Amino acid sequence: MANSFWTAFVASVLAALVTGIGIYTIRRFEAWGRKYSIYFVCFAAGVLISVSFLHIIPKSFELSPYAPGYLLGGFVLMHLLNRFITAFVCERGTNPAYGIGLVPMIGIGFHSFIDGFIYSITFSVSALTGVLAAIGMVLHEFPEGIITYLLLSRGGFSDKSALLLAVIAAALSTPLGMLVSWPFISRIDQSLLGVLLSLSAGALVYVGATHLLPQAEKEPGRFSLLSLGAGILVAVLIVLSK
Repeated sequence: MANSFWTAFVASVLAALVTGIGIYTIRRFEAWGRKYSIYFVCFAAGVLISVSFLHIIPKSFELSPYAPGYLLGGFVLMHLLNRFITAFVCERGTNPAYGIGLVPMIGIGFHSFIDGFIYSITFSVSALTGVLAAIGMVLHEFPEGIITYLLLSRGGFSDKSALLLAVIAAALSTPLGMLVSWPFISRIDQSLLGVLLSLSAGALVYVGATHLLPQAEKEPGRFSLLSLGAGILVAVLIVLSK
């Protein structure tokens, strides 16, 4: 069991590193990233929405009969959170655009936290199961890091604040989720995992459909549709690799 713990922990740290590399890459080439940010937005929308519909939602429905209700609940909770942030943070704060970054950051952060649960569960079953799950999960970490940083930056956060919040939400949340869930691994049955997955899927669909795609429609780029298609293609490849 000790070996399983360290294997799961190393895998979750690897996922965090891949996310961190994405954040570092977009920050290192910031001028280029800002110039083409709309394409990253479209790409991320394709990845998040497609992965949710093609894998996370079907898997959650398979694991729990209550998943559809929690899927709706995750979507509605993100909507309420968005309204709260808009009313009490953005409108009363120094920058009304903060919600552009905060809401996606919270949605992606929650999903990354649940990813940590999945590492705990799959590696406790067997090393092979954990590795197969990790391969598919790590593939989507890089674009998640990029889009979290970009949206925080577009929302008016300073470079340092955007970097810190992106690292915490998109990267560190995964090993944190693994460490939090490991002591309770025997109590996390399939039904509970299905509920957690459906909640995270509802959050991701909300982020993609109400924050990413509308931005792409407001700022149409020449290759925005191609970027969206590329995101969908990557999501298909992620699903097929599982």
